[in-house]
Amino acid sequence: MSAVNLLDFDLDALGAYCEQLGEKRFRATQLFRWIHQKGASDFAQMSDLARSLRDKLASRAEVRPLAVLSEQASADGTVKWLFDVGGGNAVETVFIPEDDRGTLCISSQAGCAVGCRFCSTGHQGFSRNLATGEIVAQLWHAEHEMRRRLGASERVISNVVMMGMGEPLQNYGALVPALRVMLDDHAYGLSRRRVTVSTSGVVPMIDRLREDCPVALAVSLHAPDDALRDELVPLNRKYPLEELLAACQRYLEAAPRDFITFEYCMLDGVNDSEDQARALLRLVGSHGPVGRVPCKFNLIPFNPFPASGLRRSGAARVQAFAKALIEGDGEGGVVTTVRKTRGDDIDAACGQLAGEVQDRTHAARRMKRAPISIRPVSPAPETRR
Repeated sequence: MSAVNLLDFDLDALGAYCEQLGEKRFRATQLFRWIHQKGASDFAQMSDLARSLRDKLASRAEVRPLAVLSEQASADGTVKWLFDVGGGNAVETVFIPEDDRGTLCISSQAGCAVGCRFCSTGHQGFSRNLATGEIVAQLWHAEHEMRRRLGASERVISNVVMMGMGEPLQNYGALVPALRVMLDDHAYGLSRRRVTVSTSGVVPMIDRLREDCPVALAVSLHAPDDALRDELVPLNRKYPLEELLAACQRYLEAAPRDFITFEYCMLDGVNDSEDQARALLRLVGSHGPVGRVPCKFNLIPFNPFPASGLRRSGAARVQAFAKALIEGDGEGGVVTTVRKTRGDDIDAACGQLAGEVQDRTHAARRMKRAPISIRPVSPAPETRR
C-alpha cells in the first residue's frame, strides 16, 4: 500500500485523516503547522506530537516533495524550478522577488489543453492534471528553500499566482483544496487578495470558484472581439466574450478585490492598434454587452517562440495602446499597467514556461536526476508579510 501524501490535504481533510488514525482532530492543526509553516517532512522532528501518532504517520503517510530536475536563477533574481511529476512529465515554477513582495507563479497541469496561440506551454500539448499535493508541493519547496537561502525566519512568499503551466479551472477538484492550504492561517496564511487564479475563461468554473473559494481573478482576454479571440484563445468558441464578461460581473459579488484583472498579451499587428484599445473600452464599458465591468488591464509583452509565428509589439505601440485605455474614449479610462518582463534570460517570463520541457526532463534524468544549478541565486530583497 502506497503512503498517503499529506500535502494532498487541506486542514479539514487532514482532520478527517487524523480521526481515521484514531486521533483527535486538533492533532491535524499541529501536524499542518509542522508541514507548512516549518517545512518539516520527518515525523520524528514533530516534537509536540505523541510518539504513537508519529509512529503511525511514519508507517502510513509521508510529506512527498517534487523532485527538482533543474534550477535556474536570472540576473534579476528570478528563480525557476523544473519539477519532475513522473511519466516523462515536468512542470515549472517561478519565484519573482520584488522590493515589497515575493511572488510565486505555480503550475496546475502538465501541459495545457487550451492551446492559446501565443503561449509556449499550449504548444507542448496536455499531459495530465496535477494532484493537490503536486500543486502545494511547489509552494512548499519554494517557500522553505528561499527562507533557507535568505536566512529568513518570516514568510518569503507573499503572493501566489496560478499562472504557470495549465488552465487552473480545468483542474478544479485539485485547485480548490490547494488554495485553501495557501489561505489557511495554520499553513501559509496568504490573503485572498494576494492569491490570484488566472483563467482563459472557463465560465462554469468561474461561477463555482465564486461560491467555493473566491480569490483574486485574472482573465486572459487578449482580444476586443469574438472573431479575433476565437483565433487567439480557442476556448472562446465555447464561452464567448458576452458569457465571459457576465461571469466576471457575477464573480465580483464575492471577490476580495473590487475589480477583475484582464491580461492582454501585446502582439505586433494583431491586437495592438489604438482602435482595438478603444474597442476594449467599449467592451467593458457601460454600453458593452453586459454593462460596465469594473476592471484593470495588464498589458503583457509577448515572449516570442519559433512555433508561434508572432512578434512582440514595439514599446511605442504598447505605450500608445496603454494611453488610449487610460485616457478613455467617451466611456472613461481604465487603470492600465504594462507588465515588467522578468526572467527573460532563463525563459521564465509569461508564456514561456515549458516550451521544451520534455527534452529538458530527459536530459536531467540522464544526469541521474541531480538538481542542476545554472547560476548562483542572487539575494532577493526582503519581503513583507
